[in-house]
Order: sequence, then structure tokens, then C-alpha cells
Amino acid sequence: MLTLLTHARLFAPEPLGLCQLLISDRRIAAIAPMGTPLASGPAITEIDLQGRRVIPGLVDPLVHFIGGGGEGGFGQRTPELGLAEARASGVTTLVGALGTDAVTRTPANLLGKARELNAGGLSAYCYTGSYQLPPATLTGTLREDILFVPEVLGVGEVAISDHRGSQPTTAELIRLTAEARTAGLLAGKAGLVFIHTGDAGTHLEPLRAVARESALPLAQFYPTHINRTRALFEDGLRFAREGGRIDFTTSTTPELLADGEIPAAAAVARALEARIEPSRLSLSSDANASLPRFDAQGRFLGLEPGRLGSLFETLGECIEEHGIAPELAIAMASQHAAEALGLTHKGRLEAGRDADLLVLDETRWRLDEVWALGRRIHRRD
Repeated sequence: MLTLLTHARLFAPEPLGLCQLLISDRRIAAIAPMGTPLASGPAITEIDLQGRRVIPGLVDPLVHFIGGGGEGGFGQRTPELGLAEARASGVTTLVGALGTDAVTRTPANLLGKARELNAGGLSAYCYTGSYQLPPATLTGTLREDILFVPEVLGVGEVAISDHRGSQPTTAELIRLTAEARTAGLLAGKAGLVFIHTGDAGTHLEPLRAVARESALPLAQFYPTHINRTRALFEDGLRFAREGGRIDFTTSTTPELLADGEIPAAAAVARALEARIEPSRLSLSSDANASLPRFDAQGRFLGLEPGRLGSLFETLGECIEEHGIAPELAIAMASQHAAEALGLTHKGRLEAGRDADLLVLDETRWRLDEVWALGRRIHRRD
């Protein structure tokens, strides 16, 4: 199946001007400027995009696609992500995780949902484990999950600096990280440790302790929620300067913002102003997770669910409200996460990579079409 998209104003994420893209089955076969002979013939379906912007499909490294929550009891569980919502969100690659609850929600549920989303035309992966240690697994060991289950990229969402985690010691984190790293090397995967960072005053110090007391690099960790408090944000900037990656959460609520959370787009802008290397920054939605609030004594106050569409919305805020160059902002929600996750076929628009792309309105930050693995899976009515 050959498809030729013409008159695409392409951001790969760097701006390439008016281009044409030849898609062969699931992948991009070629990209060339308009006017350059590329392909023709009756076997090719040609679609004129009429100068609309085209960007890579978004890569979301944290989605609770089987739901989350339960901190306030069974009546506070958040729902699963629906396929129609996922296909319309602009996220074409997503990684699922368990959170606080790894008892009534399990790695088997997570893997089954990933395969459902894959059957629906998306690219879905998952982490083994959850907030707590020892990690909940499919096969009985973290190493075998990463080695033998194609969808499993690493372990997460492991909680640090949070009263809901298992309060892991440095030795426990070293052992977990070493096992994930070794399994990743053997499987040809990232083997990363995806970290949920709470708002306790220790912030990212548990990860620094691992790097100090072992041969494991900070880059093996991928901590998220770095914009949840101003103090954590400042510590996150230091962590990035030390060689780590940091991830900002796009789902939020008015209550969380009132409590001191930094909106994700503003966090990106401040990090760039602080001269943080852009490749160390990324965005994730935390979709379908619970966004809980607790009082000073740790008592549950309430929650709202995260939204997958917040990733695309935040990208627009970065560009339109904070004046961030489109190529920098787009990379935060595509290329940088793909690199961290070891997904070398994702995150950019270039020959040989998967044909995951978004077609935007010509002038407004609005999603017109979603293409995943060479097929159009959503079109705005």
C-alpha cells in the first residue's frame, strides 16, 4: 500500500518547508520538497494536504490506560482509556503503567490493554512493576518481563519521595535498576526505570544516591511529575544539569495549580530560560491516572482523572502562549520521549521511521487528522 501526501508544511520536528511524504505500508519511504519527482502511478493513493502543518505523532511515556486511583476507596477508581479517545488525541505511541494499585489492577490487565490499543492501530507499550517494591510482574521476575515480553520497555512507575510508595532503600533501588539495565541490554531495549516523584522534601535525592553508590548512571532513570511543586521543579533542573532526564506532567487541575504546581508549558519555558539542554526535557499526560490531593497530614481530599488530550493542548500552549520555537516544543512531545524509551522508529518524520503523523489546521492549533502506522485513524468532523 503506497500513499503520497503532498503539500505538507512539515516539522520533522525541525521545519522542512512544503514537502511530500511517500508512505509504504507502515513506514515513511521517502520525504522530498514539493517539485521534486518522488512517485506516481495508479498504485499510489495521492492526498493533497493543502499546505497544512504536519508534525510527528506524539509519544506519551506515561498513560494509565487501564485506569488508576483508589486512594479514596473503590468509589474513586478512574476509568480505562477508550480506544476512540486515544485515536483522536494526537498520541500515536503510548506507554502504560500501574500506579498505587497493583492488586486489583495487574500487569496482565495492562498488557492486555496495550494489545487492544495496538489492534486499534496505535503503538502501545508498558512498564512492568508499579509504585511499590518488589515489583509486580508477569513472569515472576522483572528481568524476564523485559526480556521476553515485546511490549515491556522497563519498570515503573516506581514511587520515590511519596507516602504512597514502599519507601525503597538505596540498596533496593540499586538492585532494581541494575536488573532493569541488564535486562534491557540483553533484550535490546532501554531497560529504564520510570520514576513517580512525590512532593516529599527528598525530591530526586534517592536517584542521586544510586548514582553515587553504584556504577549506574542517572540517565537510567526517567523521573516524571517534576512540575508538581516549585521546589521539585528546581531540584529537577539541577538533576538535568547533572546528566538526567526530567518529564513534566500535562494533566492538572485548578486545585493542584492553586497548591503550587507549575503548568507544564510554563515549566518547559522556564527550563529553557534556565539553559537546560532541550533533549533532557519531555512531556507526558499521566492520562487516566488519579490526580489526588492530600492535606498536610496525608489525608485524602479528592481526585480528578488525567486526560490524554492534555499533551496536544500543552504543546500548543508552549508555542502560542510562551513563544517556544515549534521545533523545540514538538520535540518535547515526540522525539525526546522516543529517545528515552529506546524507540528508534518513533518520534521523528524521516525515511525508515514509522508513519505516525498529525495533520494540523493551517492557522489554528487544532488537530485535523491523525495517522498511525501509515493509516489515517482519525479525522476531525
